[in-house]
Amino acid sequence: MAVRCCYFRIQSGCTYYHNVGVAEMKVAVERTGGIVVLAESFGHSVFKDSLRRIFQSSDSDLGLSFNGIFEINCSKDVKIQGIIGPCTSLEKKGPLSSDTVVGQGNTSAWKMCGLDRKTSLCVVFDMAKKDAPDAIGQSQNNLFYFQFLTYYQHHDGQMRLRSTTISRRWVAGSGSVQELITGFDQEAAAAVMARLVSFKMEAEVDFDPVRWLDRALISLCSKFGDYQKEAPSSFSLSPRLSIFPQFIFNLRRSQFIQVFNNSPDETAYFRMMLNRENVANAVVMIQPSLISYSFQSGPEPVLLDVSAIAGDRILLLDSYFTVVIFHGITIAQWRKAGYQHQEGHEVFAQLLQAPQEEADSIIKERFPVPRLVVCDQYGSQARFLLAKLNPSVTYDSDTPPPPGGDMIFTDDASFQVFMEHLQRLAVQ
Repeated sequence: MAVRCCYFRIQSGCTYYHNVGVAEMKVAVERTGGIVVLAESFGHSVFKDSLRRIFQSSDSDLGLSFNGIFEINCSKDVKIQGIIGPCTSLEKKGPLSSDTVVGQGNTSAWKMCGLDRKTSLCVVFDMAKKDAPDAIGQSQNNLFYFQFLTYYQHHDGQMRLRSTTISRRWVAGSGSVQELITGFDQEAAAAVMARLVSFKMEAEVDFDPVRWLDRALISLCSKFGDYQKEAPSSFSLSPRLSIFPQFIFNLRRSQFIQVFNNSPDETAYFRMMLNRENVANAVVMIQPSLISYSFQSGPEPVLLDVSAIAGDRILLLDSYFTVVIFHGITIAQWRKAGYQHQEGHEVFAQLLQAPQEEADSIIKERFPVPRLVVCDQYGSQARFLLAKLNPSVTYDSDTPPPPGGDMIFTDDASFQVFMEHLQRLAVQ
């Protein structure tokens, strides 16, 4: 069906009490560049506001382009494994295609029925095999090239072409490690790993995503970490790599990997959005942002950890699909008592209003519109926040949480334990 519809754009707006078939429609929607909005009902604000957002473009063009073709030309030493994203193969086989296929492969051209300014594709390349392992990088001028050609139809009917050509230099040998570290983008790498592991979970039978991510991370740390052999305490990573283990830790716990509490439709929806969004949005999906509001200081980012919870603090969590405003127990009690409406408590009223205004600005700029959850500490809706936090304090911890703090009832390993195991395995 996806192949037959490769010149049309399939859109879907779905509401559910149970599975409605988004998982079955995923291939057709994704390969035609369509979009899906998944909500609890047609009357839910997520669906209504998302539908309204489509028609709010000030240029009367809906912000969309159509009938696109994406083509890649590259040096002979580089092969194209495929693309993970909203496109479909045009079966343009040739010497640029790699024998290993990832996503839409065996081609150097893809159809994009619909695209906008935020459409993002993940292109996976492979190095052509060399007779000698050090054949690459012997010359300082040994460059290789990529050329990306994007044909598309503008909303006024005009066909346009955008050409982007970039070059990179081969490096090899022991002296290349620092140069590779300098060019490493850990946010982009996290987004690529998320797309790759999601694709493998759908394409490979008996695939273990957690083991695959762990092996990849251990290999990276062993290759680029700074340590003494068999001495975990000596292990350290360059600032260019230091946040990447944290991304992988949160990716292992994300909705892309842990599918037990989500329906097949929800999992398909999450992965479709991951496969079309840019790096910044993908990172928010993998590792949500957490902002703290309190009387002692203005809005400030805090660690995604259960220790961030305090009775006199408001937390704003942005996990892309959900925006959570979490009131500490003291703040919640004062709010319920109506202090914000009393004279002399204007500062408290401003404290309550600040995260709401920030949440509104996030929702205003995002499509599909995220769900807004306003909850209190120890309330049932607090699970939307607790599920994303690092469980540094659990029911089994030796040290109880401070007054006004909280704990997480889980047996999952904390980030500290995760890093201890990573350091031990990386230095072997």
